[in-house]
Amino acid sequence: MKIKRFFAKDMRTALAEVKEALGADAVIMSNKKVTGGVEIVAAVDTDAPTRDVRKEAARTQMAQNMDRAQQTRRLADDTVHLRRDINKEAARKPLGGALGSKFSSLLDRYQSQLPENNTSDEPQKEADSLSALLARQNDARTRQSENTYSAAPARRPNGHNGQNGQSNGNRNGATNNGNNGFSRSQQQAKGQELDRLYRQKRDEQDRRAPGRDDRFELRSEPHRQPARQGNEEIEAMRKEMATIRSLLEHQLSGLMWQEVERKEPLRAMLIKRLEKMGISPVLADQLAGYIPEDTPPNEAWSELLDLVADQVITTSENLLESGGVIALLGPTGVGKTTTIAKLAARAAMDFGPEEIALVTTDTFRIGAHEQLATYGRILGCPVKVAKDADELADILYQLRHRRLILLDTAGMGQRDLRLSEQLDTLIKNSGSHIRSLLVLPATSQRRVLQETIDHFRRIPLSGCVLTKLDESLSLGELLSVTIENALPVTYLADGQRVPEDIRQASGRYLVNKASELMDQDSEQQNHFWSHDVPESNAADFYD
Repeated sequence: MKIKRFFAKDMRTALAEVKEALGADAVIMSNKKVTGGVEIVAAVDTDAPTRDVRKEAARTQMAQNMDRAQQTRRLADDTVHLRRDINKEAARKPLGGALGSKFSSLLDRYQSQLPENNTSDEPQKEADSLSALLARQNDARTRQSENTYSAAPARRPNGHNGQNGQSNGNRNGATNNGNNGFSRSQQQAKGQELDRLYRQKRDEQDRRAPGRDDRFELRSEPHRQPARQGNEEIEAMRKEMATIRSLLEHQLSGLMWQEVERKEPLRAMLIKRLEKMGISPVLADQLAGYIPEDTPPNEAWSELLDLVADQVITTSENLLESGGVIALLGPTGVGKTTTIAKLAARAAMDFGPEEIALVTTDTFRIGAHEQLATYGRILGCPVKVAKDADELADILYQLRHRRLILLDTAGMGQRDLRLSEQLDTLIKNSGSHIRSLLVLPATSQRRVLQETIDHFRRIPLSGCVLTKLDESLSLGELLSVTIENALPVTYLADGQRVPEDIRQASGRYLVNKASELMDQDSEQQNHFWSHDVPESNAADFYD
């Protein structure tokens, strides 16, 4: 094998040099960028047969085939017609003298030895043509078939000889020629009969109605049954292969995880703790990779929590002080109305109830706005109900002098078809500078939270409000969703009290709360080998 290194300014030039130096069969061993261009290491197998050797072998094989063909040729095929050529030459320049007469006598003597059918010029031309070659090949095949058919008469007793045998041979030859002609005519008749049947069948199909023929349907049904069984077997085999593949992937992932635990024990420990806290496996692997392996274990966990807290995006701006129109969106039962009451109470305490207004678009449920109207009466601020986009625009224009307008929307699931209508209503009023906050409960599953974000992202989201922190047993799912979607967290709600149980968002508070919940779960977790099963007092009932 020949190995060579190439340097060039770019990859195209380097590949051209490799092809020019080593040929098209070269193999690229490695390539990398260096100062001034690229470096390629290529190799070519010098022991492998080259293209010229292959061509030489092909030519040798062709020559051998031609030699075998020459050996099977007949002597009559190589006959040279001297008289025709000499006659043409004599027509152009006559021969004279004794030399001419001597040559003519030799030519006559040679011509007398040739068969009678080769004396004329016209048969010679036919013998040299392509059609004559094809005719000779057909005659050879005919003679071969004649020899096959005449094998039976050849096994007659030896008593039949002489003239009788010669006459029998002539008679057999005539019979074979007659059989050959009869077989050809019979084949032509069969071909014509097949063509006639095919045309008749095609005409019947053309005259038939476009509907399906029941006879062919019933006739083809037995053939479909094996095909269906074959498809079922293929489908079962495909499912079995998919099961085997998933099993192999599971085993390989286990082996890879064992390799990580052996080579990077600190990273493996951090990944396990993050997953136990509720962080998604992908995010846990990424975050744990930032901690050096030589970090002390007692410091590694605190550094990792700081890193997670830094990944949580929070809004430093206080929306209540900024004012404007704030709309709360989210599925049903996530605490939108209670959160609006908390925000309205905080704003009324800071700026006064005359600067606050409440608006609801929840007209789908009976008495849905009664709870918000009760909060409005307690706070002393007006409450308006908007049925459609035009009415909402009019209400917002009437309340334009208010410092803060809190908009409560109808609670709908992310798969509810009416959700699109509600979002379209907010999009049409985007000219009023509505800031939308998505309310996410901490008690929902990670996939449900992700689907909620995907559906409500039709409109620009200014952030999110995390509710029901006091009811959740794990905050890792909520942290994973907000970090992976880069969704800012604005407020945190952890209770039902108005307005005490709401605070400005803080990444450090969320991470510490998630770590505390993980530790509590570890302490309260009872294993089956250490769990104390209370003794049953059912037997005492019969005493």
